[in-house]
Amino acid sequence: MQAFETSRLIAVDECRVVGQYLIGISPYRRWWYFFTSGEIIRKSIGRAVARTLCVANQKGGVGKTTTSINLAASLAFAGKKTLLVDMDPQCNSTSGIGSKPVERHPLVVDEPIRNSIVPTKIDGLSLLPGARSFRDVDVLAGGGADEARILVDHLEVGTSHYDFVLIDCPPSVGHLTQTALAASSEVFMPIQCEYFAMEGLTQMIEVIRGVMQARPGKLSFGGILLTMYDPSLELTAEVESEVREFFGEVVFDTVVPRDSTVTEAPSHGLSVLEYAPRSRGTRAYIELCMEVLERD
Repeated sequence: MQAFETSRLIAVDECRVVGQYLIGISPYRRWWYFFTSGEIIRKSIGRAVARTLCVANQKGGVGKTTTSINLAASLAFAGKKTLLVDMDPQCNSTSGIGSKPVERHPLVVDEPIRNSIVPTKIDGLSLLPGARSFRDVDVLAGGGADEARILVDHLEVGTSHYDFVLIDCPPSVGHLTQTALAASSEVFMPIQCEYFAMEGLTQMIEVIRGVMQARPGKLSFGGILLTMYDPSLELTAEVESEVREFFGEVVFDTVVPRDSTVTEAPSHGLSVLEYAPRSRGTRAYIELCMEVLERD
């Protein structure tokens, strides 16, 4: 497949249209081409390696599930074989991507994970659905170190052939989140641009540090994402300044704006890229995807 830039042709291995954006990956998976209105921006994305991203925050309503769904969708549109794992008992990632919760969580049943993985409407994006069973939640969240290790091994073996695995965690710092962190290579933390944005982060960071110490070299801090960003509010600028000053380069340049299409999309069982491809939310998650690929 070829993509046209002014007077010359550029060979790309894959090409996806998302709204007014044309996304291409070169044959050697080295470059991301981002086209808009005849303009091209070339971004290096490095080599393709398997990465497991744990999207976590102890606060609810910060955009954790929304980010899990839309970043997973963006990665799939970019040609990456991606798996979305729903470990939140609320199962919002499952319903938000257009699927239904299962009776027993795939991580606690005695069969390979691959038997429970289901396709989504997006090519290249699969889902390991969640379950609302209280018994399964107790197993996932209440086990000791040995049980957690078994769950981690179960997850790692079953997802090893994907380019990206995104784990949507519950809004807590309990054992369920710790198990997800232990199975991940990176942790992503969405932070809402509100007054209490920094509240409780110390506890979350301590949990992350504990997992890093328990498994040296396994888990790294993938990044912090500012969500529900409204530049018209003075509070937004204050929160952004405080977060960037405290965390530095860990914070993504991309911010997710307060956009009604982002909040409406899950009610239709769609990512915002499918629901409103020309929206500000779609552009933000495409740009976030580019940053994630660049940090490889």
